[in-house]
Amino acid sequence: MIINYPISFNPILKQRIWGGETLITVFKKESSEKNIGESWEISGVKGDVSEVANGPLQGRSLKDLIKEFKGDFIGHKNYSLFGDNFPILIKYIDAKTPLSIQVHPHNELAKQRHNSFGKNEMWYIMESDENSELIVGFNKKVNQEEYIDALNNNNILDILNVEKISKGDTYYIPTGRVHAIGAGVVLAEIQQTSDVTYRIYDYNRVDAKTGLERELHTDLALDAIDYNVHDSYKTQYSLKENESSKLVYSPYFKTNIIKLKGAIKKDYSTLDSFVIYMCVEGHTEIKQNDTTYQLKLGATVLLPACIKNVELVSDDAKILEVYL
Repeated sequence: MIINYPISFNPILKQRIWGGETLITVFKKESSEKNIGESWEISGVKGDVSEVANGPLQGRSLKDLIKEFKGDFIGHKNYSLFGDNFPILIKYIDAKTPLSIQVHPHNELAKQRHNSFGKNEMWYIMESDENSELIVGFNKKVNQEEYIDALNNNNILDILNVEKISKGDTYYIPTGRVHAIGAGVVLAEIQQTSDVTYRIYDYNRVDAKTGLERELHTDLALDAIDYNVHDSYKTQYSLKENESSKLVYSPYFKTNIIKLKGAIKKDYSTLDSFVIYMCVEGHTEIKQNDTTYQLKLGATVLLPACIKNVELVSDDAKILEVYL
């Protein structure tokens, strides 16, 4: 068995209290459920491991591929660091109503408490309603005592940084940064492989199934939060046609955006890593070994590390290019 072709996976869809319909109606994910808030495109999270959707390896799990193909699949350096664990989690998110305000613990804290990676992540805004917002960080420097007072007095929103957003905006959310996605936002999310989230405020919402307010993690969050204020939260980038333009380079993943018009050849001969493409606008064709693979809006594909050359073709598209 060989692994020398672009691999797509069956999306793992997550019903959420804040979810909408875009992932089903626009991105054509298949589900009879309503309020689908997340599509986990490539996941190695325990209990939610992706399965191959195409080609000779169809039906095999992501975990199986790593175990069998090792460095040929994820890159030899990556395999030496992560073994059989896939290091990142790829999602699309549709927030019809606001997500809870939350924070993620850093690697050491997550390892100690949950035997997990931390959760550094990034967002690329694909669609947003007029006047849509994100919450990212604080709007002034606070200490832990001031934060607790704001939480107890139900005015936590007064000390948080709110940003108006539009299509194409990009944010890196390091561990410790308080954050939330506002209503009317569809985005692509790239993060470390982790499902550890501390929910600190949820607008007093009640879960329709249980009739109860959702659990908050107030105490756990206290020593996970970065209480500093920062000058800027949005990632600045320049977009060049038919080139890989840098978005976010972190110790955990690197993400470029490609504005594609026509055809370009990609050479990964010096890269010791898998490459993931997320189609965030338009429609793209991937040509490899005389075969053409379709990459539609809201779809994701993984190039195993042993694939070194592909051609990308589109009339007009934008693709996120992710690797380690």
